[in-house]
Amino acid sequence: MSVAAFDHPILSGLVGDDAFAVLFSVAAELAAILRFEVALAEAEADEGLIPAEAALAIAKGLPRFKPDIPGLKSGVARDGVLIPALLDQLRRQLGPESGPHLHFGATSQDPIDTGLALRLVEAIDLIGARLDELSAALDDLERRDGATPVMAHTRMQAAIPVTAARKIASWREPLLRHRARLDIVRKSVAVLTLGGAAGTLDKLGDRGQAVAARLAKKLGLNLVSHARHSERDGVADFASFLSLVTGSLGKMGQDVALMAQNEIGEIQLSGGGGSSAMPHKQNPVKAEILVTLARFNATLLSGMHQALVHENERSGAAWTLEWMLLPQMVVATGAALRIATELAATISFAARKA
Repeated sequence: MSVAAFDHPILSGLVGDDAFAVLFSVAAELAAILRFEVALAEAEADEGLIPAEAALAIAKGLPRFKPDIPGLKSGVARDGVLIPALLDQLRRQLGPESGPHLHFGATSQDPIDTGLALRLVEAIDLIGARLDELSAALDDLERRDGATPVMAHTRMQAAIPVTAARKIASWREPLLRHRARLDIVRKSVAVLTLGGAAGTLDKLGDRGQAVAARLAKKLGLNLVSHARHSERDGVADFASFLSLVTGSLGKMGQDVALMAQNEIGEIQLSGGGGSSAMPHKQNPVKAEILVTLARFNATLLSGMHQALVHENERSGAAWTLEWMLLPQMVVATGAALRIATELAATISFAARKA
């Protein structure tokens, strides 16, 4: 056992996914935050709020930044958030001429939420690609085995004979609906956060909206009327989407595990899991993990809905809860999509035993 299975050096082989996990690494988070700070400085220089020379120094200096990780760890323990300690380190590197212009008019939540949005956009692109791959794999399975007769079951009891195509359709059709939902979810996630201390951009005066527009364009994010510091429905909507995806994959996994039972024998799996005590067994490991990840995300979703409750203009408690839950849900979804595609390649439908 471990605190988190997704980045465990051993257990991650069962439930992890490197392509998604890397988006939540320290390096990826810091890179996204620094990207925000560079773009903010450039936008503010364009609007005459900070010297152009300072923006140039920030743009040149931040990509060379080497963080003091223990210092950041101590800082977040003290401040409850990464940014104050990070800014101290960055300003020491930049020096007294350009350092004071870094992060001008912003608050800690602005780079953290915007950095998350930048990484979630990458995750959404990966999810879309994997949904397409899995749909194609199920299409291939249907073309090959779709005419095979199998037994439909209602309430765990044999009902009437159907073809395998009916089973496969119940796995594939939800994926197509999730794929269609993805563009809507992207709009609620790919949002710029720039509000300053209480969401009013007060330090930027009458140039606030112009800076925000420039910044959104530079980062490729959606510009909204005001920072959504305490309006978390977009993030919760994304979490709901993740749970829907893994739930649909869990249904597929449950069906496969049931149909692969020796007494049923309607599905044969190649490359199944072995047993230390019973060498004859071929355990449906991938199918089981799809069920596990579906239940995992469904459990964490309630926590993301708890994190909707922000008091006033910003909540430390609710915001921190998001940090703990959402990355795991994203990695679980990426892993489930990959595992389901691998599982589809191992399935062969067999005529039902007499």
